[in-house]
Amino acid sequence: MVLPVAFFAVFFAWPVAAIVSRGLHGDGGWEPGRIWDVATRSDIRHVLWFTTWQALASTALTLLVALPGAYVFARFDFRGKQILRAVVTVPFVLPTVVVGTAFLALVGRGGLLDELWGVRLDTTVWAILLAHVFFNYAVVVRTVGGLWSQLDPRQEEAARMLGASRPAAWRRVTLPALGPAVAAAALMVFLFTFTSFGVVQILGGPTFSTLEVEIYRQTSEIFDLATAAVLTIVQFVAVGAILAVHAATVRRRETALRLVAPETTARQPRGAGQWALLAGVLVSIAVLLVLPLAVLVQRSLGAPGLGYYRALADDGGVFLVAPIEAVGNSLEYALAATAIAVLIGGLAAAALTRRAGRLMRGFDALLMLPLGVSAVTVGFGFLIALDEPPLDLRASWILVPLAQALVGVPFVVRTMLPVLRAVDGRLREAAAVLGASPWRVWREVDLPMVRRALLIAAGFAFAVSLGEFGATVFIARPDNPTLPVAVARLLGRAGDLNYGQAMALSTILMVVCAVALLLLERVRTDRTGEF
Repeated sequence: MVLPVAFFAVFFAWPVAAIVSRGLHGDGGWEPGRIWDVATRSDIRHVLWFTTWQALASTALTLLVALPGAYVFARFDFRGKQILRAVVTVPFVLPTVVVGTAFLALVGRGGLLDELWGVRLDTTVWAILLAHVFFNYAVVVRTVGGLWSQLDPRQEEAARMLGASRPAAWRRVTLPALGPAVAAAALMVFLFTFTSFGVVQILGGPTFSTLEVEIYRQTSEIFDLATAAVLTIVQFVAVGAILAVHAATVRRRETALRLVAPETTARQPRGAGQWALLAGVLVSIAVLLVLPLAVLVQRSLGAPGLGYYRALADDGGVFLVAPIEAVGNSLEYALAATAIAVLIGGLAAAALTRRAGRLMRGFDALLMLPLGVSAVTVGFGFLIALDEPPLDLRASWILVPLAQALVGVPFVVRTMLPVLRAVDGRLREAAAVLGASPWRVWREVDLPMVRRALLIAAGFAFAVSLGEFGATVFIARPDNPTLPVAVARLLGRAGDLNYGQAMALSTILMVVCAVALLLLERVRTDRTGEF
């Protein structure tokens, strides 16, 4: 536990405490009254209201669109199902900046809808809601569909044999069993949309602002640290409550119903109704998930002879270096962040496996804290806190991987922990009795069993690190930009060339993330229905 606790204390707690403390301190010292002053401002109340209702609307719309897809993936067996499953998951691993860029190419000025029908949806709430559905579709399909595929269909068939209609049997048997999984998926979608940054930053324009976007605006544009500190506290409390409810739903889901192997429940569609449902889901996936990505690729190829891609090799004045160098920078940063996240997360998961009790529950909660604090706050806190010896890291390249690793550690812990807990402790004891050292026990007993989970954890950490934007936008140096930062800066400048280069960089980032996901699909197992 020592290294993970020290890592979070230095690179998470200290930077966040530094920026919050500076924001709530005035000339006369600590001023807790600033919290009330900020919270009662009309513009802040508007931000809080919009953040909450758009998250609720995004969650409801995502469930409405994705639940039929969860049923199709759980109960139907059709050609190309595994490939389509990977395609559905691609949007979730994409950086939010790429998601915003894809929808900008679809619904923005000069986008597909603008060209065909003269319709523009950018700077409207509909663009934000649709982008959130695009991003979170896989959360519902994986979380709900994974459990749905393991529910024994004979229980519903028994209810129908006893006289219940098909809707009544589904409502009384299947729905109660799916309830915890649906609630868990809804809470995860709400969490991701409540803390949305890149999508709202690109598609919302000056009209719409979530808490995360407002924190960024207050720190980088207005430099009002008091307001940013209060908003950080509000977001942290809200997300903490969401995570607590999510933990409760996960515990309920673990004791839902007796499950069966997923492959025993899937079958070919039967009847016109089921074929129509499958067709409808395939059309919705094509329109909502595939079309934005296809338009993004098409816009990146808009210049003759791959002109936008060739322009990435030229220094056009937006950066101190050619934009194409952002690709190499991002890969280097992501690899370093993955190594850090796997080391810290692996040690933390091992500690959680060997011990239990209140101390370990607190340690587990500590590991999840980066999901509840604004990444913008963490990035800006790095600049404030890590600026003096012995940790003056503002000019060091390691600052970016450290920030990215903070987001990757929770994914590593949640991926490895169930597998480590499943290892029979008697195997470790037998190896120790035979004279093996603790290190050899780990190498000979644990490692062969958790190697697959370790690869999956590293893959998720790599994908998350590659697309991290909220913290990186503050600390990435102008001569070493990452891909998400480069895309955002190009979109912030006028001109078709800058727009085309943003589309080209987004396409490159999309391809890298998709390749990482496909590699994950080759090594993953889907035994528990967890996302």
